[in-house]
Amino acid sequence: MQALLFANGELKRGAMLDRALNLQESPRVICADGGALHARALGLTPHTIIGDMDSLTAAELAQFKAAGAEIIQHRQTKDETDLELALRHCRRIGASSITILAALGGRFDQALANILLLTLPELSDMRIEIVAGDQSARLLRPGSHRLEGARGDTVSLIPLGAAAEGITTGALQYPLADESLRLGPARGISNVMLNDTARVDIRAGLLLLVHTSGRA
Repeated sequence: MQALLFANGELKRGAMLDRALNLQESPRVICADGGALHARALGLTPHTIIGDMDSLTAAELAQFKAAGAEIIQHRQTKDETDLELALRHCRRIGASSITILAALGGRFDQALANILLLTLPELSDMRIEIVAGDQSARLLRPGSHRLEGARGDTVSLIPLGAAAEGITTGALQYPLADESLRLGPARGISNVMLNDTARVDIRAGLLLLVHTSGRA
């Protein structure tokens, strides 16, 4: 099952976002609180709205409920953000891939927390991508990963947590051959795809892949 998950950040249109929407085949539309307004703006009807509902009026909630949306309301004093609750809901309903929109922009703390949610261990077997405008981001765990895009696209590899080790790349302008990227130095920023596909292999650690359409 594919899930299209709307957070309550800024919804920025661009090549990557339009591509992500076009690739969806009858996805479950899940919204974290005010993310439901972004879904509606794109002409989509939410299947589920989850969160503390502090970003939607009672009238808006009634309209979404009348349109068939399931409303799952949590108390405002909680440990999880609305997006974390929505991701865990996607896990429970059996989603195998999740595309997250409107998760960035605005507050630095919220944007960083949203990106770090990709590291949740219980989501490790799911393909999760954050898409905003002309950019996308996903977490690469140990293994071999295929990158799909276009020649000239910008690719950055950013270690999360400890160093990522045993990294070997293919079809990138600045190659890595069984090398490490350490937390802190910006060595993995602004690589370039030499073909429409590329490859990143990792032996240990976590890498955040940020893919920008064209030259960043």
